[in-house]
Amino acid sequence: MHSERGEGTMKIILNNNPDELSFTEMTVQELLTVKKFSFRMLIIKINDKLVKRDDYDTSVIHDGDKVDVIHLISGG
Repeated sequence: MHSERGEGTMKIILNNNPDELSFTEMTVQELLTVKKFSFRMLIIKINDKLVKRDDYDTSVIHDGDKVDVIHLISGG
């Protein structure tokens, strides 16, 4: 975790709900860990832009961002 990235908090919209985190910025992977999203088949969007799984460790979420974590469920 990169809690040393700065003191303070950031406010984001996570799945259409306001959320406040004890970071000034964080990666998608850090968000998934902090929020305990463990489902394997996820689609992540930051400000309506799709984030590839390979980019979870490098895609950074900032104060004010809109983040969508969508669970893919298959079956019939």
